[in-house]
Amino acid sequence: MTPSPTSPPARGFSAQRAILLLALLLFAAFFLGPLYVMVSTSLKSMDEVRNGTLLSLPLSPSFAAWSKAWSSACTGTDCGGLRPFFMNSVLMVVPAVLVSTALGALNGYVLTKWRFRGSELLFALLLFGVFMPMQVVLLPMSQVLGTLGIASSVWGLILVHVLAGLPSTTLFFRNYYAGLPDELIKAATLDGASFWQIFLRIVVPLSTPILVVTLIWQFTAIWNDFLYGVVFSGADSKPITVGLNNLANTSSSVKEYNVDMAAALIAAAPTLIVYIVAGKYFVRGLTAGAVKG
Repeated sequence: MTPSPTSPPARGFSAQRAILLLALLLFAAFFLGPLYVMVSTSLKSMDEVRNGTLLSLPLSPSFAAWSKAWSSACTGTDCGGLRPFFMNSVLMVVPAVLVSTALGALNGYVLTKWRFRGSELLFALLLFGVFMPMQVVLLPMSQVLGTLGIASSVWGLILVHVLAGLPSTTLFFRNYYAGLPDELIKAATLDGASFWQIFLRIVVPLSTPILVVTLIWQFTAIWNDFLYGVVFSGADSKPITVGLNNLANTSSSVKEYNVDMAAALIAAAPTLIVYIVAGKYFVRGLTAGAVKG
């Protein structure tokens, strides 16, 4: 019987598909291998780490190393674990992400729908900030924080990350809003809607895809930052990345690799959870216009 011209072609198991599947499995194993080593090592005792192999499964899985990394591991002279560093990162990341995203959305809205003389130059200057090396701003930023009286504090880190993230968030929203029809803004203006009414009631509800992209992008960048954290933080405001570095470099009579691995996983857990839960929305948001313009 001759198959219908409109019927989809048969998808048999060919040599090409087998090679492609094998290549994907190899790439997955290559990228997930270090994560497996970290998880398995963190669940082992030090005797198992010394006597076993790198890829061996834990014989008696235990979260003792996780508990020590969280509450009693030494990070220099302090032996309070990563808990205070983790809380500093939370206090820093939440407001920094929200403020930088809100300002980026407002900038993108103004630069696309309410253009003014010099708006293109302003956007070009903001865009320059995306490519500026972070090391360039360390000295002037430290002087600004000192002048404002918020140096070596969580508030100082929040301001630094808001300013550092503003070029990227503005770029994301500006490119996304360029795809929104101008007729929406003109119709709302003719109906008597104000600047803020149009932005809050029309533009923001249409911005869900790019909001998700920006929130994930900013959260990951700020949480994983080390340079700003080590330069601008004080003794009581160091973020999780600095705490992890101090823990790993603390000298002791016995190097506890299981504690180091558990600490690294604790530091990476928030970003891993965010991408596992919202990764598909991140991809959808990118394809909805975050990289267009």
